[in-house]
Amino acid sequence: MRRALLAILWALIVAPPAHAATVCPAALSAALPDRSSDLPSGAAFSAKVAALTRGARDAVSVREVLRGNVPSFLRRLRPVEMHAYTPDGRPLNAVLCVMPDYLAIGSDADYLRMPMGLAAATRIAARLGFVLPTPRMVDAIYHAADVQLRPQPLRAGPEMRSTAYIRRHDAEIAREARRMGVPAGLLLAGHKKDLVLSNRMDTHPGRLAIYGWQESNGEPIQPLSTAHGVEYVDYSHGIRLVSDVMLLNGRVTSVHQVLANPRLAAVLSTEGPVPGLARHIPEQRRQLARLQMTMAGSL
Repeated sequence: MRRALLAILWALIVAPPAHAATVCPAALSAALPDRSSDLPSGAAFSAKVAALTRGARDAVSVREVLRGNVPSFLRRLRPVEMHAYTPDGRPLNAVLCVMPDYLAIGSDADYLRMPMGLAAATRIAARLGFVLPTPRMVDAIYHAADVQLRPQPLRAGPEMRSTAYIRRHDAEIAREARRMGVPAGLLLAGHKKDLVLSNRMDTHPGRLAIYGWQESNGEPIQPLSTAHGVEYVDYSHGIRLVSDVMLLNGRVTSVHQVLANPRLAAVLSTEGPVPGLARHIPEQRRQLARLQMTMAGSL
């Protein structure tokens, strides 16, 4: 009975009548605390971490995100559809709810898109009920984006890991968005490489996986790579959070459950099942159950 109720709820939310705006449930980002006005802006945060090494900077970034220092527009998740077939030819139709831009620290008026190492990114994702995308999800998000921003690589060198470079690249993205008249809250893609989930993280332990930064033809500048260690961070990386709660063929389920299932994983990953997901981002089953009960109770 609960599954039927949840399916009805999601059908109304994710695929509303043609005259209604398509939205994802606000409950999916409710674990992220409200932002207090006394928290530092993007510029103030940037100055605070300017001299920190990447590990220390990551620690401060995690603390800021988990106390709610995130722009409000990132909490309004956007739906992205994905389609595939089971091994025996049955259709798989998925709807993901994703942050409209890469994870940032600060207010709506002043924020900084903040790259992080794998440990920091997965800690945030697990605490808030999110996961990182697979390369196939990254492609789907790019093609679904309201605006596809062009990649803007900066000169390579040791400084590319610095906060100054992160700030400089973010300013370039902001200028491009202003030039195009892009308001915050639209689904944006193409302007960062994604930290992703991949089976290569298990075959190459101690490495993180990155993918994306698509050109205008949709081809990524960065093919799937595990060249860097798990603590590596540079200005080009972005953290796109995807709600673990998703819709598959009209039923509410989780990314964890779909990626663990050999019959279903193809809708989210070209690598087949991703058995290592729970090791990198533990599944918050109690949180998922509470969310489902909240959603069912809202009918």
